[in-house]
Amino acid sequence: MTSPAPDFAMETDDGKAALADYRGKILVLYFYPKDDTSGCTTEAKAFRDLYAEFRAAGVEILGVSKDSVASHARFRAKHEMPFRLGSDPDGAACEAYGVWKKKSMYGREYMGIERSTFLIDQNGVLRAEWRKVKVTGHAEAVLKAARAL
Repeated sequence: MTSPAPDFAMETDDGKAALADYRGKILVLYFYPKDDTSGCTTEAKAFRDLYAEFRAAGVEILGVSKDSVASHARFRAKHEMPFRLGSDPDGAACEAYGVWKKKSMYGREYMGIERSTFLIDQNGVLRAEWRKVKVTGHAEAVLKAARAL
């Protein structure tokens, strides 16, 4: 996979983030459904626990959901996450990365974020993607792929 990563710009819990901000760095851009829910918390903690290893490999991490920046700030502080969380309330980044999908739970269909991760290289090129992510072992697999760049 070597296509240009879709551009994005959004507010974060501590300012703003755009794809251009990560030029010269490897970026793990991960989309998750909702702050402080069990799967999303487990995923965030897995990235948190490996953060020093990601940074040693020259990798930045940005988590994205449609939650507000205030919600992100609470979620980040509660779980001591060292990486930023981006707010995509209008769904522009979700649409650009194709993660806004029809989902179903208990027979009810609704639209929501499909848990997905994108690995973007120093030149803004999409190098790997994981869709319909299963949380267990995911952060480790992303780290392994990032180290191989």
